[in-house]
Order: sequence, then C-alpha cells, then structure tokens
Amino acid sequence: MADQKKDLYEVLGVKKDSSDSEIKAAYRKLALKWHPDKHKGDKDAEKKFKEINVAYEILSDKKKRQQYDTFGSAGGQGGFPGGGAGFGGFDFNDVNFQGFSGGASNFADIFESFFGGGGASRGGGRSAAGPVRGNDIEANIKIKFEEAVFGCEKELEITKMDICDKCKGKGAEPDTPIVSCKSCNGTGEVTTVKNTILGQMRSSRTCNECLGEGRVPEKKCTKCSGTTRFRVKERVKVKIPAGVDNGSTIRLSEKGEGGVRGGSSGDLYINLHVEGSEKYIRDGYDIHGTVEVESVLAVMGGEVEVETLDGKETIKIPHGTQHDKVFKISGKGVPKVKSTSRGDHFVKVKIVIPEKLSKKEKELYAELAKERGIDIKKSGLFW
Repeated sequence: MADQKKDLYEVLGVKKDSSDSEIKAAYRKLALKWHPDKHKGDKDAEKKFKEINVAYEILSDKKKRQQYDTFGSAGGQGGFPGGGAGFGGFDFNDVNFQGFSGGASNFADIFESFFGGGGASRGGGRSAAGPVRGNDIEANIKIKFEEAVFGCEKELEITKMDICDKCKGKGAEPDTPIVSCKSCNGTGEVTTVKNTILGQMRSSRTCNECLGEGRVPEKKCTKCSGTTRFRVKERVKVKIPAGVDNGSTIRLSEKGEGGVRGGSSGDLYINLHVEGSEKYIRDGYDIHGTVEVESVLAVMGGEVEVETLDGKETIKIPHGTQHDKVFKISGKGVPKVKSTSRGDHFVKVKIVIPEKLSKKEKELYAELAKERGIDIKKSGLFW
C-alpha cells in the first residue's frame, strides 16, 4: 500500500516550513477546486477532497503537526489512525471520512467556521437587529398642460405598509408586556453545533422568532399579528410646482412605507405625466405657437393679436413679412422651477391667402398685378 502513503505537505502543495496562513490558503484553494459537488460521481475527486481535508486537519493543529513531523503520523488523535507510515507518509485508506461526500451544506459549514463567512459566531454576543427604514414607493399622476405650466395641487390614493396604529409598531397587544424570547433565551441568536472531521463546528444565525431582538410580545397584536405593520390606503395631497415637465418626479419625504423597529418611513416618488396641448409645443421652458396673418397685412405691415399662456398679446408685423417668419415674445414662456424667470414664447407666421374675393377686391388685385407687371389671365371662375 505504499502508493497510498503520501506526504501531507505535498497533498496541500506547500513546503514543510510553510506558515499557518500559507497552509490555510492552500487548503481553501484546493478544497474549492476538488469539492465533490463540482465533480458529481467522480470517485477520484472525492478521494482527492478527502486527502486535502485530512492533510489540513493535521497540519493546521500545532500538536498534530509536530507529531506528524516527528513520527510521520498524527498518533491517532481526533479519530485518525496512528500507523508506522514512516516520516512524511500517511495512509488515507484508514480514515473514516463520513459526511463529506454528501453535500454542500457540510462543506459550507466548514468554510463558514474556518473563514468567517455567513452567520458564524464571532464571540457569542447577539447581533440584535436595529431600526429598518421603510421602503420607498412610486405613484403616477396625469396632469394637464396648463397645470404643469402654472402648478397645481392634486390628491391621490396610495396603498402601502404602514406602522400599526393599534400597537404603535411594537407588535404587542396594548397594555401587554414584551418578554424575553424563548427560542434564543433572549440572545437574539440561535447557535448550532455540528461534528465534522475537523472537530465540532459552532455556527450562529439570527433567531427567526424575534429577528435578533431577543424579545417578543407576550401577546401579539390582533391587528397586525405581531408584524408591527399592516396594509393601508392613504390619500395624499401633492403640491405640483409651476414649470414641471412630462417625466418629472416629485419626492414626498417619509410618505412611503412605515419603518420597522423604530426605523423612519420611506419616501413617496410621484411620476408626472403631462398631457399635450392643442395650441402649443413646449421645448424646455420655451413655448412655440403659430399666428395666421392676412396676406395684405403681411405685405403692408401692422399689428396682430397672439394667444399666449397669459392671454392675448399684440405683436407688430413689419411690412414684407414672409411665411414662417418667427417672432419672439420674451418672458412669456414656462416659469422656471424654483426661479422667478420664465422662458420665451416663439410665434411662427402663417400667411393666409383668401379663398374668395369680392368684386372690388378682384379689381384691386387686378390693378395691383398690372402695376407689378403681372399678366393675369381672366378665368370664368372669378370674372
């Protein structure tokens, strides 16, 4: 059986004078690589994994390591065989390796205990859960174009988890005490002990009954069943400032879900959906619209009334104004959020050609055409 007597340092791939931390690092790397869950059904991988764990169990223990270095065995300590394998040799066939071929749970427990993962205990003190802030929630509101421009106030109904108004978030029936948790004896943690090839491993987790508090209601609140919160419907008033645009979001502080164990409430985020306008096109804080101008006015010049967000405004049309000419009315656009200034209103001229003319108008247009040297062919449609 000489082929089964291996040097433990070689199994872990370390030197005989390696430090404890070097041995631990080598073990962790190899154990992760050769764990049976990664090589299901591979007997060679199971055997390799067994050798790695046995080697680490001995070399990580100062007394066993010293005895192994001196006599070539662990002297039967911890359930491992003695055996005269000679210096540097160890017979892995004699090792009782129950518990490692079956699964990730044992594997995870060992790593949790050795490397500080998960909920392993680090000193035995309870890690009581502290205040937990409530969740943020979202809601949507549809408003009109003008409401977004000038601001408004809306009311909406939201559904959320809020602090129980009967027990005031304590989880207990009014006038009943909060007592020590029996499941964890008031520690807030439940400790379990498992036997592995490396010895007894202790791990701790937060108590499911008291959630780490160490204390529970003697009699749970009949309204919230001891959860400290329940689902409610609430009507909320929202003040929408002037100048908001489609897609804007308003935050209402602490109007979200209620906190747990004295934690603050979350926030309510309201998404605004602004309806379009039949009169205007909005571009940031600027407004774009159109105005119809008679052809004679465009030629001769004059004034025309324009519909703005604030009502009618009169603008001057210079003579010779062309179709699609744009005029700016300063300060008549959308109010800027958190500012006293406003955007501008841009007006595009649409020149209107009359479809019907009176006899007098026809004569005047004919004279004008003659004056400008334009040959008008008479048509029975007009003459």
